[in-house]
Amino acid sequence: MVVRIVSSLVVGLALVVGASSADAQSACPAGAPQVIVYHAGSLTAAFAKVEALFTQQTGICVVDASAGSVDAARRVTAGQEPCDIYASADDKDIDVLLKPAGYADFNIAFAQGAMVLAYTVTSKNASSIVAPNVSFNPPAQIPPVASNWYALLTQSGVSIGGSNPFLDPSGYRADLMFQLAERQYAVPNLYDKLVGHYTLTRTGDVLGVNFDYQFTYQHSAYAAYLANPSGYRYATLPAEIGLSDSGLNERYERTGIFIPGLHTPSSRTVVRVPASRVTWGLTIMKDAPNQANAIKFLQLLFSAQGVAIQQTLGPDPIAPPVVSRHDLHKLPAALRGLVAVKPSED
Repeated sequence: MVVRIVSSLVVGLALVVGASSADAQSACPAGAPQVIVYHAGSLTAAFAKVEALFTQQTGICVVDASAGSVDAARRVTAGQEPCDIYASADDKDIDVLLKPAGYADFNIAFAQGAMVLAYTVTSKNASSIVAPNVSFNPPAQIPPVASNWYALLTQSGVSIGGSNPFLDPSGYRADLMFQLAERQYAVPNLYDKLVGHYTLTRTGDVLGVNFDYQFTYQHSAYAAYLANPSGYRYATLPAEIGLSDSGLNERYERTGIFIPGLHTPSSRTVVRVPASRVTWGLTIMKDAPNQANAIKFLQLLFSAQGVAIQQTLGPDPIAPPVVSRHDLHKLPAALRGLVAVKPSED
């Protein structure tokens, strides 16, 4: 079993609870009913539209916070920031961070996707990073990476930008994919070579200017392409690398990453997050101050209207969303009829 600790990626960075993310934004009138939603940044576009529709339909004001999912988990636990709904870019964060420490009872997987390799036409090796004779015409046609993509990424002067793996799943998924690549291609020391080209991005850094490549979510890459169709490009990764196939979860999960825990008395100091198909998960916090309103929000999110918004602006929705058989009995009664048991547990 391959398990790596990524301290080499964060040397010199202070890990401070609540750092590097937007504060919860509230324009709610005093005394107005509300619901507090902490969500991954990759859900921002979809959740913003669902939140606006929710307020229009119910009159309930939404307090919204977008952050790296691990950072958000620490903020609503160790940081004691009030939260009703926690929605992570990796449903495993709920299972390994929140549930064992007593902050959540269930994990609803509601969306899925894949990691892709993003770059620009000015990135180093841009002309050779994808397979030949395949046109780029998203979303219908996205070329696969070239067979030697990992060798191109480890050439001198090439940089791979990404987020802090101790704060954000997109960051630790890069590390997991480096591990999977070393296993897939059996290239000695490939993991270390890829890590050596990984650089933590800062606010204001630009792909193609400050770094050459980035592993990101496919729906996020498509949105970035729409904003810059002349310069932004992305390519698909082999399923064994890109965390894109639920059928490979058993293979993925042999790989994992250790990250610091929640920094609370009830949490473990260090937790292992296993690799898995890219899946977004959510829960209602056990101490949610507005539980009834949180249930109403999820009823909209999982409805036909909510699913349609997700299909347009977010990752691919799982409809109906799924839970483990064990978690099904922990859900509020009003949500049980809206979910299904995970297929592997039928």
